[in-house]
Amino acid sequence: MEKQQKKYYAYLLIGSAFGLGLMPFAPGTFGTLFGVFLHVVIALTFPLSLQWPALFVVFFLVCAANNWLTPWAEAYWQQEDPGHFVLDEVAGYLLVPLLFRQGQLWQVALWGFLLFRVFDIIKIPPARQVDQQIHGAWGILLDDLISSVYAVLVLHGLWWLGPKIGLARWLISSM
Repeated sequence: MEKQQKKYYAYLLIGSAFGLGLMPFAPGTFGTLFGVFLHVVIALTFPLSLQWPALFVVFFLVCAANNWLTPWAEAYWQQEDPGHFVLDEVAGYLLVPLLFRQGQLWQVALWGFLLFRVFDIIKIPPARQVDQQIHGAWGILLDDLISSVYAVLVLHGLWWLGPKIGLARWLISSM
Protein backbone atom coordinates (compact mmCIF):
# COMPACT_ATOMS: atom_id res chain seq x y z
CA MET A 1 0.00 0.00 0.00
CA GLU A 2 1.44 3.35 -0.95
CA LYS A 3 2.22 6.05 1.59
CA GLN A 4 -0.63 8.39 0.56
CA GLN A 5 -3.20 5.59 0.80
CA LYS A 6 -1.95 4.60 4.28
CA LYS A 7 -2.25 8.22 5.37
CA TYR A 8 -5.82 8.36 4.00
CA TYR A 9 -6.82 5.21 5.92
CA ALA A 10 -5.19 6.48 9.11
CA TYR A 11 -7.08 9.78 8.87
CA LEU A 12 -10.34 7.98 8.16
CA LEU A 13 -9.77 5.58 11.06
CA ILE A 14 -8.99 8.38 13.51
CA GLY A 15 -11.60 10.86 12.26
CA SER A 16 -14.39 8.29 12.38
CA ALA A 17 -13.42 7.00 15.85
CA PHE A 18 -12.25 3.67 14.48
CA GLY A 19 -15.21 3.38 12.13
CA LEU A 20 -17.97 4.11 14.63
CA GLY A 21 -18.71 7.40 12.89
CA LEU A 22 -19.22 5.58 9.61
CA MET A 23 -22.48 4.04 10.79
CA PRO A 24 -25.30 4.77 8.32
CA PHE A 25 -27.49 6.26 11.08
CA ALA A 26 -26.65 8.28 14.20
CA PRO A 27 -22.90 8.45 13.49
CA GLY A 28 -22.41 11.07 16.22
CA THR A 29 -24.03 8.84 18.81
CA PHE A 30 -21.94 5.86 17.78
CA GLY A 31 -18.82 8.01 17.68
CA THR A 32 -19.54 9.23 21.20
CA LEU A 33 -19.35 5.60 22.34
CA PHE A 34 -15.63 5.68 21.58
CA GLY A 35 -15.30 8.46 24.16
CA VAL A 36 -17.22 6.32 26.65
CA PHE A 37 -14.89 3.41 25.85
CA LEU A 38 -11.80 5.56 26.47
CA HIS A 39 -13.28 6.83 29.75
CA VAL A 40 -14.07 3.30 30.96
CA VAL A 41 -10.65 1.94 29.96
CA ILE A 42 -8.91 4.75 31.82
CA ALA A 43 -11.13 4.32 34.89
CA LEU A 44 -10.51 0.57 35.00
CA THR A 45 -6.77 0.58 34.28
CA PHE A 46 -5.35 3.69 35.96
CA PRO A 47 -5.10 4.28 39.69
CA LEU A 48 -7.56 6.87 40.94
CA SER A 49 -4.84 9.50 41.32
CA LEU A 50 -3.92 9.24 37.62
CA GLN A 51 -7.39 8.96 36.09
CA TRP A 52 -8.06 12.70 35.78
CA PRO A 53 -4.62 13.44 34.26
CA ALA A 54 -5.02 10.52 31.83
CA LEU A 55 -8.50 11.69 30.82
CA PHE A 56 -7.15 15.21 30.32
CA VAL A 57 -4.30 13.99 28.10
CA VAL A 58 -6.69 11.89 26.00
CA PHE A 59 -9.16 14.80 25.81
CA PHE A 60 -6.38 17.16 24.72
CA LEU A 61 -5.15 14.68 22.07
CA VAL A 62 -8.66 14.18 20.69
CA CYS A 63 -9.19 17.96 20.51
CA ALA A 64 -5.82 18.36 18.76
CA ALA A 65 -6.66 15.56 16.31
CA ASN A 66 -10.03 17.22 15.64
CA ASN A 67 -8.36 20.52 14.81
CA TRP A 68 -5.60 18.90 12.77
CA LEU A 69 -7.91 16.61 10.73
CA THR A 70 -10.85 18.98 10.16
CA PRO A 71 -9.51 20.38 6.85
CA TRP A 72 -8.96 16.84 5.58
CA ALA A 73 -12.43 15.72 6.73
CA GLU A 74 -14.21 18.68 5.15
CA ALA A 75 -12.38 18.10 1.87
CA TYR A 76 -12.95 14.33 1.95
CA TRP A 77 -16.70 14.48 2.70
CA GLN A 78 -17.08 17.77 0.79
CA GLN A 79 -19.09 19.51 3.50
CA GLU A 80 -18.60 21.61 6.58
CA ASP A 81 -18.86 19.65 9.83
CA PRO A 82 -19.23 16.24 8.17
CA GLY A 83 -21.41 13.85 10.17
CA HIS A 84 -19.01 10.92 9.89
CA PHE A 85 -16.16 12.98 11.39
CA VAL A 86 -16.88 12.38 15.08
CA LEU A 87 -13.83 13.50 17.04
CA ASP A 88 -15.88 16.44 18.32
CA GLU A 89 -18.37 14.01 19.88
CA VAL A 90 -15.54 11.97 21.42
CA ALA A 91 -14.02 15.14 22.93
CA GLY A 92 -17.45 16.36 24.00
CA TYR A 93 -18.15 13.20 25.96
CA LEU A 94 -14.66 13.14 27.50
CA LEU A 95 -15.22 16.59 28.96
CA VAL A 96 -18.09 15.18 31.05
CA PRO A 97 -15.98 12.88 33.29
CA LEU A 98 -13.32 15.58 33.47
CA LEU A 99 -15.79 18.04 34.98
CA PHE A 100 -18.03 15.62 36.91
CA ARG A 101 -16.02 13.46 39.32
CA GLN A 102 -18.77 12.10 41.59
CA GLY A 103 -20.66 8.84 41.39
CA GLN A 104 -19.84 5.42 40.13
CA LEU A 105 -18.26 4.78 36.74
CA TRP A 106 -21.34 3.21 35.15
CA GLN A 107 -23.56 6.10 36.27
CA VAL A 108 -21.25 8.80 34.97
CA ALA A 109 -20.78 6.90 31.70
CA LEU A 110 -24.50 6.22 31.21
CA TRP A 111 -25.94 9.56 32.29
CA GLY A 112 -23.02 11.54 30.89
CA PHE A 113 -23.47 9.84 27.52
CA LEU A 114 -27.25 10.31 27.43
CA LEU A 115 -27.23 13.92 28.62
CA PHE A 116 -24.36 14.90 26.35
CA ARG A 117 -26.09 13.41 23.30
CA VAL A 118 -29.40 15.11 24.13
CA PHE A 119 -27.75 18.51 24.55
CA ASP A 120 -25.57 17.98 21.47
CA ILE A 121 -28.61 17.14 19.36
CA ILE A 122 -30.87 19.97 20.57
CA LYS A 123 -28.05 22.55 20.75
CA ILE A 124 -29.27 24.95 23.42
CA PRO A 125 -27.83 28.45 22.91
CA PRO A 126 -25.06 29.38 22.72
CA ALA A 127 -24.22 25.94 21.24
CA ARG A 128 -26.64 26.59 18.34
CA GLN A 129 -25.05 29.96 17.53
CA VAL A 130 -21.55 28.49 17.70
CA ASP A 131 -22.63 25.63 15.41
CA GLN A 132 -24.13 28.05 12.89
CA GLN A 133 -21.67 30.94 13.02
CA ILE A 134 -18.21 29.53 13.73
CA HIS A 135 -16.76 27.45 10.94
CA GLY A 136 -13.81 25.13 10.71
CA ALA A 137 -12.22 23.07 13.43
CA TRP A 138 -13.17 25.30 16.36
CA GLY A 139 -16.79 25.58 15.25
CA ILE A 140 -17.04 21.82 14.94
CA LEU A 141 -15.56 21.31 18.42
CA LEU A 142 -16.94 24.16 20.52
CA ASP A 143 -20.65 23.40 20.18
CA ASP A 144 -19.97 19.90 21.52
CA LEU A 145 -17.95 21.25 24.43
CA ILE A 146 -20.78 23.64 25.29
CA SER A 147 -23.23 20.72 25.19
CA SER A 148 -20.90 18.85 27.56
CA VAL A 149 -21.00 21.72 30.02
CA TYR A 150 -24.82 21.59 29.98
CA ALA A 151 -24.69 17.83 30.65
CA VAL A 152 -22.27 18.39 33.53
CA LEU A 153 -24.47 21.11 35.01
CA VAL A 154 -27.44 18.72 34.98
CA LEU A 155 -25.32 15.97 36.56
CA HIS A 156 -24.16 18.35 39.30
CA GLY A 157 -27.77 19.45 39.84
CA LEU A 158 -28.93 15.84 40.16
CA TRP A 159 -26.04 15.09 42.51
CA TRP A 160 -26.98 18.02 44.70
CA LEU A 161 -30.74 17.30 44.54
CA GLY A 162 -30.35 13.53 44.94
CA PRO A 163 -30.89 13.41 48.69
CA LYS A 164 -33.62 16.07 48.48
CA ILE A 165 -36.07 14.72 45.89
CA GLY A 166 -37.21 11.24 44.96
CA LEU A 167 -36.77 11.45 41.16
CA ALA A 168 -33.17 12.59 41.37
CA ARG A 169 -32.56 9.94 44.05
CA TRP A 170 -33.98 7.31 41.74
CA LEU A 171 -31.90 8.54 38.78
CA ILE A 172 -28.65 8.55 40.72
CA SER A 173 -29.57 6.17 43.51
CA SER A 174 -26.11 4.86 44.17
CA MET A 175 -23.96 7.81 43.09
